[in-house]
Amino acid sequence: MSITLKSYKPGQSGHVKSITANGLAPKLVEMGIYEGQLLKVLYRAPLGDPIAVDVGGYVLSLRLDEAALVQMENEKL
Repeated sequence: MSITLKSYKPGQSGHVKSITANGLAPKLVEMGIYEGQLLKVLYRAPLGDPIAVDVGGYVLSLRLDEAALVQMENEKL
């Protein structure tokens, strides 16, 4: 079972392992989410959706259905 960005809690970070093939995949790549990119969840909206993610120094808001497409691997310390 793989971990998706959707399951990350605020403060957690990791590298993108892959993006599930979907119509939204090209949009995610255009926003800077690609294999190997470091992502950090900054916070979640009060009801949990959307989430704010640090992507290469800028803050990106993602809906949970978009975050579910991003397969992650935890950052190694």
